[in-house]
This record gives sequence, C-alpha cells and structure tokens, in this order.
Amino acid sequence: MASLLMAFTAVTLTVWGVSLIRPVRWRALVYSLPIPITLVLATTPVEVDGSQVLGVVALNLFFAVTAWLHGRRGWHIVLADLAGVVAYLALSRLVAVLAPVPFVPVLAAVSVAWIAAAVLLPPPAPSRPAEPAARPGALAKLGAAASGGLLMVAIGRYLSGLVVTFPYAGVLVVIEARRDLAQFARHFTRNSIGLVAFFGACHALQSHGKPVALTAGWLAHASCALALHLRRPR
Repeated sequence: MASLLMAFTAVTLTVWGVSLIRPVRWRALVYSLPIPITLVLATTPVEVDGSQVLGVVALNLFFAVTAWLHGRRGWHIVLADLAGVVAYLALSRLVAVLAPVPFVPVLAAVSVAWIAAAVLLPPPAPSRPAEPAARPGALAKLGAAASGGLLMVAIGRYLSGLVVTFPYAGVLVVIEARRDLAQFARHFTRNSIGLVAFFGACHALQSHGKPVALTAGWLAHASCALALHLRRPR
C-alpha cells in the first residue's frame, strides 16, 4: 500500500508540475525525470535488465503514435492517447514473451537507434505562443492529475516488469501538451537518452544494492540532461 501511495503521489506531482511549465523543452525534461521509475525499483523486487531499456523505446512509441494520430490524422486527443497506450502494451507484451532480455545487446542497439534518431529527425520546432484562452487553475489541474494518477497506478500494477516504464504521467501529459505534442515528442526523444543512461548505471551497480544503483542512475541521468540542455538553444 505504501508503494502505491508513493507512486500515486509521484505521478500526480509530475503531471501537475508539467502542466504549470510553459516552455515545451522544459516540460519534456521534467517528464523524462525517472521519478516513478525510481519508486517502482525501490519498492518492488524488479531488477533492471534489457526489458527496461526496451521500455524506453516503448515510451517513445507511445508519444510518437499519439502525436501522429492527433496531429496528422486528426484524431481526438483522448482516442490518440488510448491508441498510444495500446501500442505501448503491444510492445510490452512482445518484451514479456522474449524475457529474460539480455541487457548489453539491447543497450547497444537502443543507443545506436537514439543516435540515428537524433541525427535524422528534424530538430524540435519552436512552440507556438500560448493562446489567450482561459486555462484551468492550478488547483483544478492538481485535482485532475490526482484523479488520473490514481487510475494509472491501478492499471500499472498489472504490467509485470514493464510497470517500471509504463507512461503513468504521460497518459495525462499528452492531453495537457496536445497543442505542442509533436514538439514535445521530439524533445522527449532527445531526453530519453538520460533514461537509457539511468538504466545502464542501475544495471552496472545493482549488485551493490538498490540505494547505490539508484544514486548512480540519477547521476547518469543528470549528466545527460546537463549535456543536452546547457547549450543555448538556437
């Protein structure tokens, strides 16, 4: 029960925090922070292997499918959101069938794929100026995030090892970021190398205990975030 409460709190605060940030690049950075991931790893017996690295790929698939269906095909954001979840679950099921997944080959393949995506994908376009339409207040956003967070945590309990990377907050974040979803997805693709580094450090040091592994994971993630965001954006 305590782990569920912590996961619910983390999801709620992440969604609420993202909803209060206007620049898309910083929204994507906040969402890429491995907060729910850390809580799940710290409070469950799940060990890091190649499946969690593939979970980062599934997260990117979730955002790509949602952005494409909503932005290119004109689907309602809720339907596009649900389709993204289905895509994530389909890839998760494939990973479960292949388990156990070796870590080093998957890490190498995903790292090469990230470099290719960073080179081939166009850079994120600047977001449009915010429209003057009325927006829900901070407390209203907090209430909506809490309601959705409770549902997401309840669903995530049934995802086995891929519970670690299930887009708890992302299901709600894409609705909040729907006006700039394509840019958000591209920024998240860039930031996801931090999650790959997080799992790499955790896997390398998990034999020394989870506190050591998670600390190393956060340091690896912070190093990637600094490398990506210290540059002045063009």
